[in-house]
Amino acid sequence: MGRVRREQRRTSAVEADGRIARLRVRAHHIGATTFREAHEVVEWLGAVQAQDYLGALWAVGLRLRQAGEADVERALAGRTILRTWPMRGTLHFVAARDVRWMLDLMAPRSVARAASRLRELEIDDGVLASSRKVLVKALQGGRQLSRPAMYRVLQEARISTAGQRGIHILWRLAHEGLLCFGPRQGKQQTFVLLEEWVPAARRLTREEALAEVAHRYFTGHGPATLGDFVWWTGLSPADARLALDLAGSRLRSEDIDGQTFWLAPRPPLRSPVAPGSLLPGFDELVVGYKDRTALVDPLHRPRLNPGDNGMLSPTILVGDRILGTWRRTLQRGGVAIEPRPFAPLAAAGQRALSGASERYARFLGLPIVER
Repeated sequence: MGRVRREQRRTSAVEADGRIARLRVRAHHIGATTFREAHEVVEWLGAVQAQDYLGALWAVGLRLRQAGEADVERALAGRTILRTWPMRGTLHFVAARDVRWMLDLMAPRSVARAASRLRELEIDDGVLASSRKVLVKALQGGRQLSRPAMYRVLQEARISTAGQRGIHILWRLAHEGLLCFGPRQGKQQTFVLLEEWVPAARRLTREEALAEVAHRYFTGHGPATLGDFVWWTGLSPADARLALDLAGSRLRSEDIDGQTFWLAPRPPLRSPVAPGSLLPGFDELVVGYKDRTALVDPLHRPRLNPGDNGMLSPTILVGDRILGTWRRTLQRGGVAIEPRPFAPLAAAGQRALSGASERYARFLGLPIVER
């Protein structure tokens, strides 16, 4: 355990936001990156939010030197990364070797918060024990079953999956480390037994896990505040503060515009930033913070979350600022990309958007077509 190195900076709010944004984009390896493998990206960030599966594939791909969508899916099939619910009750990609200690550390708070909902659905210890027994029997030996197939197994055992009971049973059993997602079969996600899928996943002591998650988050997302870290992990404020203390000299802090931020000891300030990027809707550069002011004008922030329903729109990043949203439409023969800038883009911004669109189309392996 060591002391966090602290620096002070007196800046205006505009200067502060600019510095925070520049450092965050570089910490996320958007632009220049040394990562060649999907698991390197996921390990660096700690986890990648993945309830939007296709968007999460791109979130990993845009941080790789060269990758197509199939390359990221191969990493999932090859068991170097996997998809489950490690924290906040939300789906993420995590490095396969990290899944056990992440579930041990962060899943219990999600389960506790969901207890009343499980009671409403009449999912008690007896239901979970019966579900556990029949699903282990159905999956053991390396079998992979889609969600509809999992529901059929439960129904045949007289365990109702109606009224969201099915997904809540699977969610609860994944939180205890029984299940995780396997590779896709066509358009269907599959479930597997976690112990069979990644038997070598390591475990850490609680203090080791707290130190590790703080180091991963603040090096991959920093500069970020304690409040951002609490939001991202779902840890209690007390555990989050302990995690920062345990991370010790592996981090440093800066006081920027009256707030304390933590980040890596040597942020990559000099690495170039991509002129433009198309970020998926739940990209960690956006969703990884409680406060997103540094990257987007507060006037436009509601447009990232239209309808205030928890859904985040894909965004246009030019340099280190979010300047709009975008939408893709897969068509016969290609992909149509519809940009929705908050205001007309200057010529440099238009060129950046064009380059970002071409990169995304290459990731999909499709040409850009007109709507």
